[in-house]
Amino acid sequence: QVQLAESGGGLVQSGGSLRLSCAASGFSLSYAIAWFRQAPGKEREAVSCITSGNRITDYIDSAKGRFAISRDSGQNTVYLQMKDLESDDTAVYYCATDRTFSCSDRPDDYKHWGRGTQVTVSS
Repeated sequence: QVQLAESGGGLVQSGGSLRLSCAASGFSLSYAIAWFRQAPGKEREAVSCITSGNRITDYIDSAKGRFAISRDSGQNTVYLQMKDLESDDTAVYYCATDRTFSCSDRPDDYKHWGRGTQVTVSS
């Protein structure tokens, strides 16, 4: 059974840092894993994605240089390191996979989702 579990969210002041974790079980990290986020009243948007070959696609221009995705295959975990956080980064962050080898920024392309972890940035 494919399961994804996010952790690491919390309340942080503007300019602070957080590292989110996505622990995968029921499958290996030979597939692409993506991070999405959804702010209140907004659609879910892709943040970043990483393939098994460590090919990375970042989807949010304002997050480039501040967010970094990485994977630890030995731990079956994908991380999202976030720094210089801004109030606009406040959202629920989700990891997702469709057990394919390529990335997509479309939520509908992903079948398996975690429950999400809340990130709140106070100004």
